[in-house]
This record gives sequence, structure tokens and C-alpha cells, in this order.
Amino acid sequence: MINLAVIFGGRTAEHDVSIITGTQFIENVDKSKYNVLPIYISRKGEWYYGKQLADAKFFLNPDFSQKGIERVFLLPEAGSRTLYKQGRFGLKAIEMIDVAALAMHGMHGEDGTLQGFLELADIPYTSAGVTGSAVGMDKIVMKAAFKGLGIPALDCIYFERTEYEKDAQAIIAKAEAAMSYPMIVKPANLGSSIGITKAKDAASLKEGIEVAIHYDRRILVEPAIDDLTEINCAVVGLGSDAKTSLCERPITAKEVLDFSEKYLHSEGGSKGMKSLDRELPAKISKEKQEEIEQLALQIFKGLDMAGVVRIDFMIDNATDTLYANEVNTIPGSFAFYLYEPMGIKYSQLIDTLVENALKRSKQKAASQFSFDSEILKKAGAGTKRVK
Repeated sequence: MINLAVIFGGRTAEHDVSIITGTQFIENVDKSKYNVLPIYISRKGEWYYGKQLADAKFFLNPDFSQKGIERVFLLPEAGSRTLYKQGRFGLKAIEMIDVAALAMHGMHGEDGTLQGFLELADIPYTSAGVTGSAVGMDKIVMKAAFKGLGIPALDCIYFERTEYEKDAQAIIAKAEAAMSYPMIVKPANLGSSIGITKAKDAASLKEGIEVAIHYDRRILVEPAIDDLTEINCAVVGLGSDAKTSLCERPITAKEVLDFSEKYLHSEGGSKGMKSLDRELPAKISKEKQEEIEQLALQIFKGLDMAGVVRIDFMIDNATDTLYANEVNTIPGSFAFYLYEPMGIKYSQLIDTLVENALKRSKQKAASQFSFDSEILKKAGAGTKRVK
């Protein structure tokens, strides 16, 4: 049986969404194949382990002093796949981790930081690697990567919080010189549509920027498409060995799809991203669907993605032009709802994620990380001889 750590929560504005994704994932794990280790990271960055954490209802009134819940730690040492708790005389091993399923959203979990930590400990994990995760988190860098891959994406301007605080009017003027209203304002490193606003004039642009800088130090502004169709497509796999999902069209009554429509639309409690109203499959032409699928696979491979990602596209209906909007390297609910109508159960998707995590770990182990040289011998004779 595989010890499968499911890590969720975190120091992020998307903390609660991550809890839903993590506990929903645990509900659908095939318990005959996996021993699930629920690991919750608090808003303060504290790590906890306990079977009670598998239930989303626990977090309505959490009590971490309950018996069976432990404060836990991982060590960033090569080959250290051990989960520890604090014992009387030091750290005490409590579980071995075979694979980590990352149900993290946003900063300190989806951005490459946790991935790097797990790489140091040689723990296989289910998301994209450090580079792909970092690129997928930062919308400014992501746009540059799209352009480098030849992927169509909207132009934008970007700036730092300190630049805006120093001269807000100069930033407003920069945006107005680059594009016409309406505009979309986004924090560079945030997901779940948090902090995104639409600006129709200078006053609403200023207001939108001040919302965005509350969440991030880097902000981007891009032109808004007046007559827009949003299409999302997931990809699951590893590198060039990947499979696209059905395409969906999110249905929104608002100008910008927001957090509440994504996660709070259902009755009887949130079902994660499955709560969103959607047209599935999206009613688009076969040619447009094939174009989207091809671009999705190109992005997945070009950004060295792994696991399951959701890539969001936009169609300018006035020109029928397709643009890549962003990559979600750990999509809400792992985008299982895009594969279910294809006959792929959530439990089967989980199996694929675990298999690919183990496969990628073996591929990494096959690479050589050491190189023998004479440099230290030369340095011992004096650093002037080392050139």
C-alpha cells in the first residue's frame, strides 16, 4: 500500500479553497490502494497531521489539541521521506511518505516553494516542478513564457506596488497610453479570481489597482475583451505524454468571473470548482476545439508541466481570435469534473497523478548530479591557481 500524503491549507489567500480541494481529494482516494496521510498547513505555516483533518467540517471550528492530531515536520535532506513529530528528546518519526499529493493553491504551495522543499527531501509529488510551478504562478512571467513559445496572449503593462505608491498618476498614464478602456487589473501571484477587477475609466482603474496591491506587490493591467467567450481545458500527464480533457465554458452573470461564482454557487456546501455553472462540453466549433487542445498540449510540454493543470483561454468573438489567459498548475478540485464525462472517475485520475509522480521521480534519479573535478586540489594549493 502506498503512503499518500495529501497536503493542503497554507499561508495564502486561497487557504479555504485548498481545504476543499484537499478533503475532496481524500474522499475520492481508493483506500484499498493508498494509506492517506492528511497534512494541513495553517495560515501561520504550522504543519499538522491527523485523520480528523480529512473532514472539511473539522475546519469550521478547528481544535488542534484533539487526541490524534500532531504538529509535524519534514526535513529537507536527500532521501528523507519521513514525517516527524516533536518528541520528548527530539524529533520522532511517525510516518514514511511515498508520494505527496499537493492540493495547495496560491503562494507558498503552488508557486514552486513547496515543490522545491519536496525535491530536497526526494519526495515524489503530483504537481508541476519548481520552474513550471513558479512560471504558472506569476502571471507576468507566464505571459512572457507564452510569447516565447509562440502562444497568443494579450499584451499587458506591469508594475510594482512601490512604483504605484510613489507615483500613482504615472502608472495610470502608463496604462492609458498602452491600451484603451475597459481594462482588467490583476495581482500577478494570486488565483481563484481573487483581487481581479474590471476598470472602465481612470477612477475605477485606480480603485482596481488599490484592491490588487492589497494582495500582491506586482500588478498587471491588460485590455478587456468586450465580447468574450472563456474556454477552459485541462491536461493530465507528464511532459509530452499528456491527455486533454473536455473543454468547458464557464457561465457567469458578472463582467468578471469571481471567487463567489467559482466556489460558493452551489447549495448545501461548496463542491469546489464543481460548483461553477458551466457548459460542458463547450459549444464551440470542432476547429476551435482542436486549436485549443493543441495549444494546451503545447503549453503543458513547453512549460514542463506535470500532474493535472487547467489552462484558461479567451476567444475574442469580434475577431474569432484565441488567446491563452493563464495556467492553473493545481486547479481547484484537480479539474476532475472535466474528465468525469469522459468516463474517467476521480479515483482513476488520482491513480494517474500518483503514477506520474513516481515516474518523474525515477526519471530524476536516473540523472547524474555529481561531477568529479580537480578544483579542490588546485584550491588547496592556493586560490590564485584556480581560474
